[in-house]
Amino acid sequence: MAKLKSFPLHWQILIMLVAGGLFGYYFPSATEYTNWVGEVFLRALNMIIVPLILFSITTGVASVGSSGNLGRLGIKTMGYYVFSTLAAIVTGFILVTTIKPGVGADLGFKVPVENIAAASEGFGQTLIKIIPTNIINSLAQGEMLAIIFFAVLFGFFITKIGDKSRHQLMDVLNAALDVIMKITLFIIMFTPLGIFSITAKVIAQQILLGNEITEVISRLGLYFVTVLAGLVFHGFVTLPLSVKLLGRANPFRHLRNMATPLLTAFSTSSSNATLPLSMEAVEVEDGVSNKIASFTLPLGATVNMNGTALYECVAVIFIAQAYGIDLTMGQQLIVIFTALLAAIGAAGIPMAGLVMMAVVLKAVGLPLEGIGLILAVDRILDMFRTAINVYSDTCAAVIIAKSEGEKLKV
Repeated sequence: MAKLKSFPLHWQILIMLVAGGLFGYYFPSATEYTNWVGEVFLRALNMIIVPLILFSITTGVASVGSSGNLGRLGIKTMGYYVFSTLAAIVTGFILVTTIKPGVGADLGFKVPVENIAAASEGFGQTLIKIIPTNIINSLAQGEMLAIIFFAVLFGFFITKIGDKSRHQLMDVLNAALDVIMKITLFIIMFTPLGIFSITAKVIAQQILLGNEITEVISRLGLYFVTVLAGLVFHGFVTLPLSVKLLGRANPFRHLRNMATPLLTAFSTSSSNATLPLSMEAVEVEDGVSNKIASFTLPLGATVNMNGTALYECVAVIFIAQAYGIDLTMGQQLIVIFTALLAAIGAAGIPMAGLVMMAVVLKAVGLPLEGIGLILAVDRILDMFRTAINVYSDTCAAVIIAKSEGEKLKV
């Protein structure tokens, strides 16, 4: 029993990821008896996301101290997020315009799309909604941008009250955060079981729908390879180089330390659900302070979506190529810029992935129905791009911590 407990969690997750895939492939009908495990696991993770973000950002901002320190930290963090997201988009843009996967694509292989236009909103409206009219309602609805805005504001003004009140309030908030982290560690113990169930369900759904995964990928093969190549380049070249050059840290050791959150992100396709594991790994394995991790990671899980932004750029240009529409240089620049803005503003919108795509398509006048061309392989690519999203957040935490003079384990 002691040996089992000492068995590294990331190896447990990897084994259950493979086992779940095999179970779903060979026994798809039997997954109806295991699906509840994954649902319970995701519900447990989602249960702690809102209080984790609220308490971690509030305490993180309050512990930064003066407005000058907060401003410096905020500028550094957002500056890196914009840089890394833009680097991802440019990588995708270069690949899709070079490989041209949409030229001669089979337009008959389309998945029906519903309610995309109704769900999409302008980017400006999304920014306005960052300011909540009712924070209790925002907490109940899980509106992450609004929660982050309030938490930053609340944490900042904690530093402006008297010493006695500030210390009392910080004691309460830190104690609440400690409890949330204890709950998180308890939930993390069941991660391998949750991963097994989720993976089995995803594979079984494809089998039961009669979709041979290899056939789907072959029909959209060049597009699939283009997105995947961009994600691999960004994940194994751009981000490690940024850790090495900007953070002056060991990128390989950092990547190894992030094995558990990355495998969880890959299997759940949820940056928010992976946030508790990311914070735990960055603080314990990398040695980043709670002050930096509590500020950068929750913010990154909401606004720093490198993998998604890259995918949006490639997908939109692929759709244009498939329809035989030659985008002008101006339109291509609009795609890059809109993908960047959509990646920042997506978290507060329902159906975030599809709506982001709709926003970018609308910006250059392409038909929204084009989304149906790429949905067949979207679920598979979503696993990869979510892992890149999470990895970029953890890289940011290391880089910002190093820039603040912290001594890390990497």
